[in-house]
Amino acid sequence: MLITLKDIKTVLAGNVLFENLNFDIQAGDKIGLVGRNGTGKTTIFKLITQMEAMDDGQLYVKKNTKIGYLAQIPQIEEKTVYAYLRNSFAELMDIQQSMSQLEVKMQDPEYMEKAIEEYGKLQEEFMRLGGYEIESQIEKVAHGLHIDTLLHHSFDQLSGGEKTKVGLARILLESPDVLLLDEPTNHLDIEAIEWLEEHLKQYEGAVCIISHDRHFLDRVVTKIADLEQGEIELYQGNYSSYVQQKEEKLLAEFKAYQEQQKRIKKMKEAIKRLRQWANEANPPSEKLFRKAKSMEKALEKMETVEKPLLDPKRMDLSLASEERSGTDVIVAENVTKYYDDKPVLQGLDLHLRYKERLAVIGRNGAGKTTLLNILLDKEQPTDGFVKIGSSIHLGYLPQEPLFDVDPSLRMIDYFREEVRVTEGQARQILAKFMFFGYAVFRKIHQLSGGEQMRVKLAIFMHQNVNLLILDEPTNHLDIDSQEVLEDAINQFSGTVICVSHDRYFLNKCFSETAYLEDGILYRYKGSYDETKHKLIKLREQKEVSTPVTPKKDSTSKQPKEKEVKRDYEQEIQSLEKKINDIKEEMTHMTDVEELMTAQEESDRLEKELEELYEMWLIEE
Repeated sequence: MLITLKDIKTVLAGNVLFENLNFDIQAGDKIGLVGRNGTGKTTIFKLITQMEAMDDGQLYVKKNTKIGYLAQIPQIEEKTVYAYLRNSFAELMDIQQSMSQLEVKMQDPEYMEKAIEEYGKLQEEFMRLGGYEIESQIEKVAHGLHIDTLLHHSFDQLSGGEKTKVGLARILLESPDVLLLDEPTNHLDIEAIEWLEEHLKQYEGAVCIISHDRHFLDRVVTKIADLEQGEIELYQGNYSSYVQQKEEKLLAEFKAYQEQQKRIKKMKEAIKRLRQWANEANPPSEKLFRKAKSMEKALEKMETVEKPLLDPKRMDLSLASEERSGTDVIVAENVTKYYDDKPVLQGLDLHLRYKERLAVIGRNGAGKTTLLNILLDKEQPTDGFVKIGSSIHLGYLPQEPLFDVDPSLRMIDYFREEVRVTEGQARQILAKFMFFGYAVFRKIHQLSGGEQMRVKLAIFMHQNVNLLILDEPTNHLDIDSQEVLEDAINQFSGTVICVSHDRYFLNKCFSETAYLEDGILYRYKGSYDETKHKLIKLREQKEVSTPVTPKKDSTSKQPKEKEVKRDYEQEIQSLEKKINDIKEEMTHMTDVEELMTAQEESDRLEKELEELYEMWLIEE
């Protein structure tokens, strides 16, 4: 065992979260930790990393086990993202520093021979640990997670999602013995998620993942740890296998419960009859009384089977549309959008009709949010137009559902501002969305992302919407709530357009898929799984064809010609390659003079590289 939690008791805000929890992580494990929001999944990670203290129980961590845990937003002291990622290789950096010190000593004839001997040993260790592969490792992970354009940015320039992705890259590069990942897919686009899946499947260490992404869990994990009512039960297999096993287990438990209840009922009836017969006998039968007493004792000693929870409480969501919209719901023609002189959307067309279900997919930064903002009339296109059809009652669900609501407002007051009902009626409605008792009086800033999402969905249910525009709606919902949302969308009689990276959700709810590539929307019939091969084919065709500059209307705003800038990235890559090649050659050199000359050239190029970085940062 690498990590063992034994008989853990944890109390949070006066509530017992865990009473007697046990959990193990073994070498090579790929575990998915699942459970409803609020059951304590993240708390388990914080107990393992000792970020939080347990009230009772024991934590065992195998000696020298390195644990990597992704905090929501990592704290970075380094100047650039690249420097932060490079410091993942702390041990190699120390060896490299020692080698540099020996290189200085090698120039002194008195210490030269001993320095060369020590240098050789360190260089061998440096090579064994992959020291000459640092740059390629950083490039591989940065490219996979789509953060390669951020490498030379200051950390202060990054958004919260970008910071989290950089933190994930750092942990992957550190290659700890145990990886603890809490919702690692939340800020990734689909391509980055699929890269991460492959990376984790090949990862040699143990991995434990908290995720609501069912498709991701199916592809990566081989065990599911189900956290329910303060206890963990382990299932072998991926998420789909766990769902089937758990259903079979619950049905078997319910059958055993029913059988025992029948047996108990029969025994109680038999005891009642025996007492009746004993009383009716003349004289009363002591023998029958003893037999009834004996059966009562047997009944008391019987270990009762608890009734399994077959259908746990879920939010009661039903999206009904009393008034249908016109046939043409959204018509967008030749929509173009520039930020300064950078094109984001280029001649985009979209025709969304009544009852259609359209998923919009694209890389981070492709312009998906810009497109939604233009459709919502929150932004104006540089060129083209958008027309919203007749009789439209729109419901918009952003990634942060209540970002524009007064954080000091009580939940019930906000709900009643949006839906005209009495306080009693509001409490009844919110109870269907799992807000019970005094929970309805909590303030907006006290609500989690999932709770905010449930409040917004409760409002939609009572606003007679017939057009839903959804932006990553499953991000904050637990799996039970995701399933409720999926059922509600599939039964919804209106029109839906949605941006999402949740492939399970996309495949279940959307019969058409549109890919946003280079500012243009490519639309296909079919779900994500059914159409992703068409995207691959489209990109292959683009690679072999000559790019065509889209025609612009004479009245549209034309971007200014960009000045040709120095390609620092290309120069940096070229220098780094030269330095790596020299160091690789040095490993095979035996002549001292030749070795020292090579080292001087390497030092000169390192200095030139530093100056190049500084010039690039200044120009940025």
